[in-house]
Amino acid sequence: MKLGMFTSGYQRNPLEHCFQDAKRFGYDFIELWGGRPHAFAPDLKAGEIEEVKRLIHKYQMPVLGFTPEHNAYPYNFMIGSELQRRDAVDYLKLCLDMAKEMGSDYMLVSPAHAGYLATYEEIWSRMVDTLKELTGHAEKVGVKLVVETLTPYESNAFKSANDLIELFKRIDSPFIVGMCDVVPPFVQHESIMAYMDKLGEKMYHMHIIDGNQGTDSHIVPGEGSIPLPELFKELKDAGYEKTATLELVTGYINEPRLYARRAIDNARAYMREAGF
Repeated sequence: MKLGMFTSGYQRNPLEHCFQDAKRFGYDFIELWGGRPHAFAPDLKAGEIEEVKRLIHKYQMPVLGFTPEHNAYPYNFMIGSELQRRDAVDYLKLCLDMAKEMGSDYMLVSPAHAGYLATYEEIWSRMVDTLKELTGHAEKVGVKLVVETLTPYESNAFKSANDLIELFKRIDSPFIVGMCDVVPPFVQHESIMAYMDKLGEKMYHMHIIDGNQGTDSHIVPGEGSIPLPELFKELKDAGYEKTATLELVTGYINEPRLYARRAIDNARAYMREAGF
């Protein structure tokens, strides 16, 4: 199993620190956060992608995944007018183009909050229309579209393995796949490992991190309440050999380099114990 670094928590540091640290600390790849000042897709299109390519080459550190900022201001394809949804779709298509240009295997999207007045019918109609169009573009550029479930603190639209199953019934394409961030199932008392059984070959990626009940906080492995040593053993027994990102976000933004090192050190220790 390959472990990746998520770069959102480095946004007050130079982008080069992400690549330096991923190499120094022993990460296998980067999942690049697509927001300013580092990798906002319109900036990449305007020429800044050359800096990302330079860093990939300099540190021999691939960007396997691109995760554009799209769950809050100014983009959220699940809420607002049709003009706003259309703007978000066009933006995410550009993000897919940039993911392809930097050699990424996948781009990650997560349906965010649809607003308190939205019905299930409205939520699913809007979500399927949007993701079907994005999947069509993913097929054209040859980048997988990975769809992530969220916690109920973040979304009222897409929160469980069953939601992923329903999505794949409605959109049939090898270019749309699923993943599990371990925090959403944990805080909802859903089984993390059930994602493996339910999604099968559609289970493409993971965010492995620690967490606590009652919050969507992403915590350094070993410092929360998720039984991660046992989870790694279960993943080993299940034969999971795909990718997992250690998704530290902005909770450690003051010292991202210290906590990125601690996260990979702890995760590698769990992997060795599990026999990876």
